Amino acid sequence: MLKSKKAEVIEQLTNSFADTAAVVICDYKGLTVSDLESLRKAARAKDTSVQVVKNTLATIALKNADMTGVELKDTNIFIWSDDVISAAKVAADFAKDNEKFVIKAGYLDKEAADVAKIEAFAKLPGREELLGMLAATWMAPLTNLAFGIDALRKKKEEEA
Repeated sequence: MLKSKKAEVIEQLTNSFADTAAVVICDYKGLTVSDLESLRKAARAKDTSVQVVKNTLATIALKNADMTGVELKDTNIFIWSDDVISAAKVAADFAKDNEKFVIKAGYLDKEAADVAKIEAFAKLPGREELLGMLAATWMAPLTNLAFGIDALRKKKEEEA
């Protein structure tokens, strides 16, 4: 790879990592190309990016994005997103289906995170689910009021 191309990759990754909430680092050794394509497809569905990067270039990009504390070794694939939960879910769900895919470490809100923390975030409900729960909570008093008014209407009809 030419030096100019390396600088371009580092700049692109630095910008991507600096603007994200989560970066998950995984080992993909032994996976087929079709497996990696299914990972990319699952990630695209959740607005998450996936890329294989040389460790030296990734180390420089992570350092430029103020993310330190994780040492990169062997083969690595990077999964990152603006949503911490979606990045963790993409990695954890794919690791569950593929035994050769292993979560190594990552960064959650610019802080180094171990596998246990990433898997804990993967178990949380997603943004859409949380918004649905919030809407249901807000609608509960109105729903109960509507049931109460309907019951009162039925009672008045029976009396008449």
